[in-house]
Amino acid sequence: MHYGHLLKFGTFITPSAQKPERVVALAKQSEELGYDLVTFQDHPYQPAFLDTWTLLSWIAGQTERIHLAANVLNVPLRNPALLARSAASLDLLSAGRLEIALGAGAFWDQIKAMGGQRLTGGQAVEALSEAVEILRGLWDSEDSPLRFHGKHYQLKGAQRGPTPVHDIPIWIGAYGPRMLRLVGQKADGWLPSLGYIKPEALQAANTIIDEAAREAGRDPREIRRLLNISGTFSNTRKGFLQGSSQHWVEDLLPLIVNDGIGTFILMADDPRTMEQFALEVIPALREAAHRALPDAFSTSRIRSAAARAKRYPGIEYDRVPASLVDTAIEPGDVNYARVKSTYMRGGAPGIVFQVRNVEQVIEALAFARSHPAIPLAIRSGGHGISGRSTNVGGIIIDLSRLNKIEVLDAATRRVRIEPGARWMDVAAALAPYGWALSSGDYGGVGVGGLATAGGIGWLARKHGLTIDHLRAVEMVLADGSVVRASDKENPELFWAVRGAGSNFGIVTSFEFEVDEVGPVGWAQLILDARDTASLLERWGAIVEAAPRDLTSFLIISPPRRGQPTIAYVMALVDSDQPEIIIDRLQPIANLAPMYDQSVFITSYAEIMANAQDTEHHGQGEPVSRSALVEHITPAFAKAAAELINSGTVYIFQIRAVGGAVADVDPDATAYGNRSANFSVTAFGVNRHLLNARWDSLASHFSGLYLNFETDTRPERLNDAFPPRTLARLRELKRRYDPTNVFRDNFNIIP
Repeated sequence: MHYGHLLKFGTFITPSAQKPERVVALAKQSEELGYDLVTFQDHPYQPAFLDTWTLLSWIAGQTERIHLAANVLNVPLRNPALLARSAASLDLLSAGRLEIALGAGAFWDQIKAMGGQRLTGGQAVEALSEAVEILRGLWDSEDSPLRFHGKHYQLKGAQRGPTPVHDIPIWIGAYGPRMLRLVGQKADGWLPSLGYIKPEALQAANTIIDEAAREAGRDPREIRRLLNISGTFSNTRKGFLQGSSQHWVEDLLPLIVNDGIGTFILMADDPRTMEQFALEVIPALREAAHRALPDAFSTSRIRSAAARAKRYPGIEYDRVPASLVDTAIEPGDVNYARVKSTYMRGGAPGIVFQVRNVEQVIEALAFARSHPAIPLAIRSGGHGISGRSTNVGGIIIDLSRLNKIEVLDAATRRVRIEPGARWMDVAAALAPYGWALSSGDYGGVGVGGLATAGGIGWLARKHGLTIDHLRAVEMVLADGSVVRASDKENPELFWAVRGAGSNFGIVTSFEFEVDEVGPVGWAQLILDARDTASLLERWGAIVEAAPRDLTSFLIISPPRRGQPTIAYVMALVDSDQPEIIIDRLQPIANLAPMYDQSVFITSYAEIMANAQDTEHHGQGEPVSRSALVEHITPAFAKAAAELINSGTVYIFQIRAVGGAVADVDPDATAYGNRSANFSVTAFGVNRHLLNARWDSLASHFSGLYLNFETDTRPERLNDAFPPRTLARLRELKRRYDPTNVFRDNFNIIP
């Protein structure tokens, strides 16, 4: 029988220490010839051989595409806990190109001479079985330490990690019944050599593996069948794999059709043999296999029974389109921990599609539409405070790999940016041109979420919101159609995207007209804020009265352990003139006694380079409330100070808006309430307490910026959008998303 695996091919190279450069050259030739895999035997007690793990690491750095494995690792001399760390590290360094093949050990005299323990056959199988469990346990992304109590290995609370890039398959070299049963019970692949097993014995061995797999609750198709082969090419047939390329094809084809071999690994140190096999045998064998088994080779990934057991009900995982198989991450996958949560919210989605192009966005959205009862989240960078870009048990369309940034027209400063790009990368890409685009305050934020909601950033008072620079979008609508929207094409949709875009589709590219921005003044001041209300009121007055080249944000946290209340004030001055920068900052510096200061001239790109390139591992639910206010009045300042000192909030932030933001006609975009001079946000722990206190401040508010809001009560839409704007949005929602596909956010119900 065949097990459905796509055919793959590899090489098996002797790791000779006499000519290490030749070993490396053969590995590189394997990649150049198109092989999928390069492998090396592992005999640590053999001084004539290079150390296999060192060699794998070196080859990984010398190649770009080909996968690597030992053939097979000598487990008695390689501690499985250390091997797990080494394997995960090399997988990370090689961008997911490592495979693990294990052997129970042989040549026990040599193993003992190297400090290993002599084992009986049964003990060797037990030890290998334990090693497999330890490898998988340490690669698991669970937070708890791994405790393992085996007969041969003991782990007393080993910290897990690092997590590999991909699910590293574990293959086992096996021949005897006990080892074959272990393959069926726990392995991802079986790797024998034809020198130790006859072709006619493969079927019986497969039967043992398959029976053991079924007894363990596994699908035998989970186990790839690999085979080390060797032979010689000649014009006349002299025996099995002794003849022409066509003779080789005739010999190997039955092993695919009848014995399910999915990977052939050529044991050869001869470049000409490697070349002839790659150029003449592989393509002909692929063609012959597809003729013999036209429907047998699946592109679908075969997940393990353990991984399938973690699937959520209601999602038809087996109906994921072939074009999305490689993008899909499920709860049982090793990469799941990297994508389940966002910066501030812990998530447990049912499936995440890390799409790479517009066609995959369309396919993923169609899959989501076929699951109308399942939550759907759209994610760009995954930073959003509202936390809407993850869920529990739902579908996520992750746009982070749609991250290109390109200049369309230097003369008009027109740029095209995909939604998964981060603002720190955008700033860095625009800096060489002397350009910038106002974009929030944190470089790790993704473009998509911010550029469809507003964008309140360091350049807001002089250059407006991010959406004010938007000139066109390409987006996928709820029905899967792709449209362009601008002032001239679908202008009503373009109006809605600028402020309420998450309700209308998935923007796959933005076109912006960016600003000329040179070096800027950047200040970070720490002020005494014990007289909190007075500080807030006076800071607000200074910012409102300041020239537009000043934009300032203020953060206050409640005092702790008897420490005085402090205000962390940040300010950007869009000028490179020291006297202008000092003139703008001095009134703020004079507000209160200063504990610390940092003022310098830098680039906008340097200011935005404030995020680490790490995965998000948020936990729990963020609790924040947001509002727009016209002025920091004495009454509001007093109420804000009481809130800060109440213990209900742990961060209270005010961002300056006004200036150029208010120059735009409030009806020109869906972002409303442009007359506000400040955006206010409070973070708390207890949602009910924060809601109650925040709601009591409602008389001071004149709007809401949804990107900083986590309260999903329906009335928040009335706060965010003026009545006329909201009515217009509801009508457009009926036109563009009548079945409310994009509903798992601040939903504008059609």
